[in-house]
Amino acid sequence: GMEGLSVNSVLLTGCDGGLGLGLLKGLLEQPNPPRHLFAACLDPQGKVGRAPARGDGRESALGFPKPSCPLADVTDPNSIKAAVGKVQEEVGSAGLNLLINNTGTTRRSTVATETAENMSLVYTTNTIGPLQTSQAFLPLLKEAAEAQGQREMSCSRAAIINISSILGSIEVAEAWEERQDICYRCSKAALNMLTKCLALEYGRSGILCVSVDPGHVTPPLEQGMGPVTEEESVRGVLQLLAQLSATSNGTFWDWRGQRLPW
Repeated sequence: GMEGLSVNSVLLTGCDGGLGLGLLKGLLEQPNPPRHLFAACLDPQGKVGRAPARGDGRESALGFPKPSCPLADVTDPNSIKAAVGKVQEEVGSAGLNLLINNTGTTRRSTVATETAENMSLVYTTNTIGPLQTSQAFLPLLKEAAEAQGQREMSCSRAAIINISSILGSIEVAEAWEERQDICYRCSKAALNMLTKCLALEYGRSGILCVSVDPGHVTPPLEQGMGPVTEEESVRGVLQLLAQLSATSNGTFWDWRGQRLPW
């Protein structure tokens, strides 16, 4: 609906640029923006804190969030632990409503050129990172689910959104001719399995877990392979998040609001 995504607290990883920064701005521009928005970026003094005003005054009126959560590294448990402490300090017993695991990396490769080093580097960031972040924030997500009582599962109550990719869909195996990127495809297929596992385990506590393909392939493939612009991707993802419910737990969606096969 037009009322947008209404959620009290959000932690978004990977806000240093691209989609993360786009999602951050998109959240701020919702009719009812989050009261607590934690931008977890690699460079806490970086561009997030100094994001340019859009010129219509809306952003400065809302106050662009200071980089309130220097989560330096989702692969570093100490860094994650510090971020949990920071979030807990601000949200108190209301808990954290929405965790968006957006940090991701890739290495260009083919079957012939793929290496053990690429595989472990990309898997560590794209799959282990979201696992460790989700584990660490579980107590705060549970608190949020309980604070909302008997309300249906939703992103407003308590949710983990894993930003995945259609390149991780085993069934679709999209864009093979354009980019093989084995390490990336494998890490995203594994991330999708993680989403399913978290959904089975955390769903009992009222926490919704979903994989989302933002349709934003970098570098872009030929025309028509995804959204025309990052704005379109962000708008679509946020619209989707506003609509997710219990029946979507443990499923895979794209930015257009279409269900994707694993």
